[in-house]
Parts: sequence; C-alpha cells; structure tokens
Amino acid sequence: MAAEPRKRAGANKASSPWQELAESYLVHHRKVARESAERLWRTPVASSMTWMVMGVALALPVALLLLLTSLQGVSAGWENSARITAYLGEGVPLERARELRAEVLDDSRILEVELIDKEQALAEFRGSSGLEDALDYLEGNPLPHTLVVTPDETSRSASGVETLVTRLQGLDGVERVQVDLGWLQRLNAMTDLLARAVWALALLLAAAVVLVIGNTVRLAIENRRDEILVAKLVGGTDAFVRRPFLYTGAWFGLGGGVVAWVLLQVSLWWLSGPVERLAGLYRSDFALNGLSFDGALALLIVAMLLGWLGAWVAVKRHLDDIEPGEVAGG
Repeated sequence: MAAEPRKRAGANKASSPWQELAESYLVHHRKVARESAERLWRTPVASSMTWMVMGVALALPVALLLLLTSLQGVSAGWENSARITAYLGEGVPLERARELRAEVLDDSRILEVELIDKEQALAEFRGSSGLEDALDYLEGNPLPHTLVVTPDETSRSASGVETLVTRLQGLDGVERVQVDLGWLQRLNAMTDLLARAVWALALLLAAAVVLVIGNTVRLAIENRRDEILVAKLVGGTDAFVRRPFLYTGAWFGLGGGVVAWVLLQVSLWWLSGPVERLAGLYRSDFALNGLSFDGALALLIVAMLLGWLGAWVAVKRHLDDIEPGEVAGG
C-alpha cells in the first residue's frame, strides 16, 4: 500500500519538467505580448501614425470590395427579373397568338407567358401616354399582339436568356424579340474588370502595409540594439530575441484593423443618406452593405497577419546582422 503512493509521486516528478516548461513558455509569451503593447502605448503619437497609415491602406480596398458586392447584388436582381418581349406580326390573328402562347408555355424553361392583345395594348398606351386626342385620328390599331415571357430561375442567366431569344425568333408569327440585357451584360463586364483592379490594388496596399510595419520594426530593432546584443551574449536564442518584435507587428496590425473598421463604419454612415436618396430617385433598392461580424473579424485577423509578416521580414533581415562579436569589436 505504501509503494503505490511513491509510484504516483515518481510519475508526477517525471511529468513536472514538461509541465513547467510549457507553463514557462506560455508565461513568457504573455509577458512579451504585454510588454510589447505597453511599449506602443508609451509612444502614442508614433503608434497612432502607423495605425492610421495601416487603417487607410486596409480600408480602401475593403470599401471598394463592399461597393462592388452591392453592385453585383443589384445587377443579379435585375438579371433575375429580366423578361423577354416577343412582338407578333401585324397580320397574326388573336387565335394564332393564343396558340403561340400555349406553345411557348410548354417549354420547361419558361415560367410564365402573358399575352397582351393589340386592343389591350392600345388601351394601356392611350391611358399612359396622354395622347388620347391624337390616337382618335388613327384609322386602325398599329400595335401588334405581344407575348411577355418570364424565364424559369434556371434560365435567367445571360446565356439562358439568349437561348430562349433564339428559340422565340424561330417561331412562325413572331416578328421581333426584345430583351434589355445588353446594358446589364456591359455592367457585369465592368464590375468584373473593377473587381480585378480592386484585388490588384489590395495586393499592392497589403505589400505597402508589410513595408510600413517592416520599417517601423527595423527602427525598433536599431533602438534596442544593445539589449539584443546582451540577450545573445547570455545565450538567448533567435526565437527568444525575435518574439517581442513579432508581437509588436501583430499589435500594429490589430490597431490598423480597428482603425480600418472605424473608417468603414464612419464612411458608411456618412454616405448612406445620399445613396438612399439617389436610389429612391431611380426606384432602385441599391444600398451600401457594411461589414458583417465575420467580415470584421476577418479584417482584424488579416491585419494582424500582415503586421506579423512585416515584423518577421524586418527581424529576419536585420536581426541576423546583430552578433555578439560586435561588442568585442567595439
């Protein structure tokens, strides 16, 4: 019975060095992270300037991406609501128009077909145009029977609509087919081009952020050159010496991400009123969409990664040049 407690005590002693090592590692990380943050707070002006530069560089591409996302959402809604208008020949009787409607409706790609006969079309035109007196002088009705075709959801893309237009044009009795998708296709092409341009701008600004952080951390390395030399003389590893500067870059990135989020929110609040009024004049449901919670979290994570990367590049480049032999040489 007495041997069992001694075995357990021996097992605890065997595992305690690993536990102590892990605890020491975590404690050192917490200490370094806190000290790095305190160093930034002790230089508020310089830190604020770096955060502002990072915030502007991060907010610009994100704002453009949000704008493009809103435009693409509106254009997708317009594309999904597109309808095809087929004008029948002038001599096509109403019975033949009804047969054509039934024939078109049999297509599985068609959701709905509305037949507007020439008398109904003339009545609607008379009521909406304000030309009642002029229309009274007409000897007959110049308007044709019309089929208004609504494609199924699976056929509301540009290619699907073009296929339906080709089919309708081949029907006997259909004189002309009209669909207003040309301008929408041009808008989509422009938004695709702008999306690529925004991604290119985002990559350039991300590189600029890395360079800004790298230069800032390089200055910090030069200011702490003697401290680094002493740490290496007493046996400090490269990871030990590198760690404070990596945390500094991460804190710079976090601050820049917060500034970028604030700038986006302020810009959205400032522009939302005029955008809503402009959309109301055009009877559009266009609205600027802000960052969701996941988007804001992704922005902060990306900003911290960019800050860490800039610090790592600076540390890798300049820390290797600082060797303990410099003290003896000096």
